[in-house]
Amino acid sequence: MININLIRENPDLVKEGMRRKLADPDLIDRFLKLDEEWKVLRRKTDDLRASQKNLGPDNRDKAKEIKEEVIKNEDKIKVLEEEKDSILSLIPNMPFAEVPMGKDDEENQVVRIWGEAPKFDFKPKDYMDVAQNLIDTERASKISGSRFGYIFGDLAELEFALLRFAFDALLPHGFRLSLPPVMVRPETLRRTGKGKFIDGGDAFYLPADDLYLVGSSEQSLVAMFMDETIDVSVPRRFLGFSTCFRREAGSYGKDTKGILRVHQFNKLEMISFCHPDKSEEEHQFLLARQEELMQKLGIHHRVIINCTGDMGFDGGKQYDVEAWIPSQGKFRETHSCTNTTDFQARGLGTTFRIRAEDGKERNEFVHTLNATALSERPLLAILENYQQEDGTVSVPEVLRPYFGRDKIFPNK
Repeated sequence: MININLIRENPDLVKEGMRRKLADPDLIDRFLKLDEEWKVLRRKTDDLRASQKNLGPDNRDKAKEIKEEVIKNEDKIKVLEEEKDSILSLIPNMPFAEVPMGKDDEENQVVRIWGEAPKFDFKPKDYMDVAQNLIDTERASKISGSRFGYIFGDLAELEFALLRFAFDALLPHGFRLSLPPVMVRPETLRRTGKGKFIDGGDAFYLPADDLYLVGSSEQSLVAMFMDETIDVSVPRRFLGFSTCFRREAGSYGKDTKGILRVHQFNKLEMISFCHPDKSEEEHQFLLARQEELMQKLGIHHRVIINCTGDMGFDGGKQYDVEAWIPSQGKFRETHSCTNTTDFQARGLGTTFRIRAEDGKERNEFVHTLNATALSERPLLAILENYQQEDGTVSVPEVLRPYFGRDKIFPNK
């Protein structure tokens, strides 16, 4: 949730941020109008309560009249607060000044490129053709519908090898491993700034239990300190593994073949709670961990900074890491890395204690960040970049101790 005082004190700044994020700036005027009505009614109601207390025992009729008016006002105040909250849920986090303006992923900017594209003495195959008996979307479609897949044999083993590799690479950096819930309450998602995930139709809902399946372990991990005051003298880092669920609303016709864009996938996610003064440093730290993983895997990739139109609703600044996919002759996203500043923490009520210059203590909102450690997409990048002419796939050297073999034999 955005800082309400920022809207009140600097509405033009917020409007500009909304324009940059392709949101409707007129929402700010609507909010301020409701906010003024709310403040006037609150003052009037407080004055009525004060006058009621000053009435003597001989003014019961007047006291009753005031009480009835107070009740009516409280009902109106509740309606105004609901209308204000509804508008607030549509106001995104403000983008950092250095985030490039743009309408979609075509206007993202390349920050750096690592490595070189592999050279083949043969025409590289699409990962689905490479995988052969390791990925089965036809049978998955038969039992679950479109955008599902089975992963078998060596490729399933390779996913667990990737996870163990990531654990060894990341846990020494102070991450705490976690297996979080994959079902959360609607209130949890909305307070985490994921109302768009619900309203945009991308979330799977279980009506009998009034629960949503998470689209990322971020959604349950970030919320775990809801309404708590925590210590962020050093960043609190978590590494969460979960199955994730997304409808992929709005992606009709995109990546319909294979398992690049599916309704169910596994993902290892990095989450950090930190002091506001450290969030930019922490953002670069998380991005560096992503790049380190990809470099150790030897996968040609690039880092891009997302433009304002290709950022998450709750993001202030976002990077993506994109792996080279030889069969497509282009880079495809495998990781995202986002600084959500205090946007999520405000909605969740997650704070830390700070001592002011006058010696008094007060609560401030923490900053939260999220970054993909590994999803199943790097598996596909390995299949494509390490494919051999004889149909086998060479296992990246860093994974061999975890996998136990040098090659994958997709035809067996």
